[in-house]
Amino acid sequence: MVEQTRQNWDFRRFLDTLGFFGEIPFIGSFTWLQKLLGMKDDAILKSPNSPGVVLVAGATGGVGKRVVQRLHQQGIPVRGLVRNAQRGRELLGDEVDLVEADITLPETLNARVFENVRAVICCTGTRVQPVEGDTPSREKYYQGVKFYLPEVAETPEYIEYQGVKNLVNAAKPYLKQRQNEKMIFDFRQPLPNFNSLWGAVDDVVMGGVSESGIRQISGAALFEGNVSTANSGGFASVRTRPLDQPLDLSAYEGIELRVRGDGNRYKFILRGDDRWDGVSYCYSFDTVYNIWMTVRIPFAELIPNFRTKTIETADPFPAGTVTAFQLMLSKFEYDGELNPTFSAGGFRLELETMKAYGGPPLPQFIMISSAGVTRPGKPGLNLEDEPPAVRMNDQLGGILTWKLAGEDSVRESGVPYTIVRPCALTEAPGGKALERDRGDTMKGQCSRNDIAQLCIDLLNAPEDTNTTFEVREKG
Repeated sequence: MVEQTRQNWDFRRFLDTLGFFGEIPFIGSFTWLQKLLGMKDDAILKSPNSPGVVLVAGATGGVGKRVVQRLHQQGIPVRGLVRNAQRGRELLGDEVDLVEADITLPETLNARVFENVRAVICCTGTRVQPVEGDTPSREKYYQGVKFYLPEVAETPEYIEYQGVKNLVNAAKPYLKQRQNEKMIFDFRQPLPNFNSLWGAVDDVVMGGVSESGIRQISGAALFEGNVSTANSGGFASVRTRPLDQPLDLSAYEGIELRVRGDGNRYKFILRGDDRWDGVSYCYSFDTVYNIWMTVRIPFAELIPNFRTKTIETADPFPAGTVTAFQLMLSKFEYDGELNPTFSAGGFRLELETMKAYGGPPLPQFIMISSAGVTRPGKPGLNLEDEPPAVRMNDQLGGILTWKLAGEDSVRESGVPYTIVRPCALTEAPGGKALERDRGDTMKGQCSRNDIAQLCIDLLNAPEDTNTTFEVREKG
């Protein structure tokens, strides 16, 4: 199994490796010089994350369009669900991904709508128009200037209840696959900064002649090459350059890989600092020839290592500061033990996805409802002190009653949710502090801009998972 031979060492490849990772001797600590020489580029080292798409239903509505615009501005992949794509383009522009569907027609809520969707923000609502005296967009009503008798342009039962129920049930199979996960690399889609982020670290750095690389192919990343034990070598690997912004995976249990191998035993390696030759945390996994398989790597089972020697430490892997990822094929396991399946020569490992698993459930269905949904017909309620929607619930086709039924369908779906019940929504610029409560007693108002941002913030708020609350401006 071991080649007792000497071969010419490629000094140029040695320098190329160190240069790619910003480790040229004597200047490795001078970051400004590394950038000048093109050895580091902060713009490509921010994050490898491929988080999936946020679907916004009701994307042309008062809150929905603001959610879409803010997601797009913040660089979060977004898709707008609209009834009319032409109108959607007029409001949202040509850069936003739009899909035509109608939540009251379940057959339109197909796979295209939910492709790569990680969360849904539901901003749908019954269209309520003023009969007279207000502007078509109801500015006076929204600002609380005066209440003008409205008319309902749609049936609340179908929009507020049946439509929401259709949407959450259609989304459920797609969202269920993503619960408690964080996508790190999704190689099924082209990664723009791939060649600048991933590079080879072979035994050439120790005098060996093994050679490998990683490249994007259709639907995966391919780690391949030739590993040789000549010159006392015997390992080939690919590794990411250190991330300028470490990933915080402390809320997760481990890393899940989707791979197709060649029967070899590989190592997956994580690092918790930006040192070139620091402590690595390793996990060995076997592959089956030409078979796709899922490999789960618990953080608790990572082996702290330095140059294949196990380090005794009571400290757990620093999952809060993950700085680099690495794949390796080596003749060694740990502490001088040999890899039992190793053989020199060509190898091939395809990697489809890399994700963190076992995290806290995040809200995956965020619903904009309304304060007051439990108040119609409530004993002892003084209607004169209540907002117009509560006083006019019957005239509005039971709009709040059906909103409450829609909420119940979300709570019963099993999808992690957050239901937001805003008080009277206004066209004010926003930027004000919000306060929350439960019990459906709040009165007041809040800006659509602030509610839109709240929806986005809730996407990363595990403490708000499976909660319902009212919200208004403070003061």
